[in-house]
Amino acid sequence: MTSEITLFVNPTAGRGRGARAALPAASALRAAGFSVRTILGENADDALTRARAAVEGGTGALIAVGGDGMANLALQAVAGTPTPLGLVAVGTGNDFARALGLPVRDPAAAGRGIAEALKAARLRDVDLGRVGDTWFGTVLASGFDSRVNDRGNRMRWPTGRFKYDLAMLAELAAFKPFPYRITLDGGEVQEIEATLVAVGNGSSYGGGMRICADADLGDGLFDITVVGDCSRMTLLTVFPRVYKGTHLDHPKVTVHRAAKVELVAEGITGYADGEPLGPLPLTARCIPAAVRVAVP
Repeated sequence: MTSEITLFVNPTAGRGRGARAALPAASALRAAGFSVRTILGENADDALTRARAAVEGGTGALIAVGGDGMANLALQAVAGTPTPLGLVAVGTGNDFARALGLPVRDPAAAGRGIAEALKAARLRDVDLGRVGDTWFGTVLASGFDSRVNDRGNRMRWPTGRFKYDLAMLAELAAFKPFPYRITLDGGEVQEIEATLVAVGNGSSYGGGMRICADADLGDGLFDITVVGDCSRMTLLTVFPRVYKGTHLDHPKVTVHRAAKVELVAEGITGYADGEPLGPLPLTARCIPAAVRVAVP
């Protein structure tokens, strides 16, 4: 493997943590003998074009510095290639890094760990989800949670995570379950009323909400968590349990495992790794060993 590697940086991640985190991460990598090139990009499309060019040019690794959005962007460049992915997780959620057991908000430690992993060729083959041509590492969200995202993204005030708290309250006021049609691995169509359907390659989203708590990044299958037609009060009761994953025991929650999931519902946007995929219907496939990740 070449000693020339690429830092893929989101300067706005975590209110500026991305730009600050790039320095100690780069220092750790250079101290280990690597030649480090940094990619910023004028916007997401430009950054992805530059990242893909680096991968096609034979970079020894692509190191994403930021949160889950930056990790997701990096996946679009490295998935399906032999180029290793490194993660310096300094964003708000960092769920992909958490699922991999990587350091969170410790860029120097992340840089050292990546350097050691690359030198020892300690690379883990990890499954990814794919919808059309778009890859994702953690969870495809749809239903109540994606409606909260829609509303929060439309709000100009307040800023930060608080606006999503307000968006959740607004969605709760208008809450009712959604009619879904779900097909698993090409089987029979299931017509259900559901609060949300989450398709998990990884176990969590939203900064540690373990919606698909038992999902395994290496089993070639999604965990699909379906929260049924619960009331507002039931939803408020179940929701806090998602941080420990104990919601899976609730009678309104069911979990399925499948390699292919087709979701159909009206008026719902799908989000993967926190990024909008577009309106349902969507078909997601779990692609085994789709990316190689540098791990401690």
